[in-house]
Amino acid sequence: LTHSIEEAVENADVVETDVWASMGQEEEADKRRRDFEGWQVTKRVMSLARRGAIFMHCLPAHRGEEVAADVIDSKQSVIFDEAENRLHVQKAILLTLMKKR
Repeated sequence: LTHSIEEAVENADVVETDVWASMGQEEEADKRRRDFEGWQVTKRVMSLARRGAIFMHCLPAHRGEEVAADVIDSKQSVIFDEAENRLHVQKAILLTLMKKR
């Protein structure tokens, strides 16, 4: 656990973030923006990670808030593969739960 984004991503293979305020938490959005100021994943932050590191986000993302547009749109970003894999896992879980026993 750290209070430093630089320390958090140093030599990381994966850098992942999420929205700072989820749906239903709109009233907390301003406070969270202040609390997480300085924690945006930027190209500079990604440059501190290990060479070849990937960026992940479960989506939907707020560009310019928790992640810079040039990171989420970069070759390091695997967000769409992540979203596709998540979809297949969710379908498999539903199929398993709906099977007759």
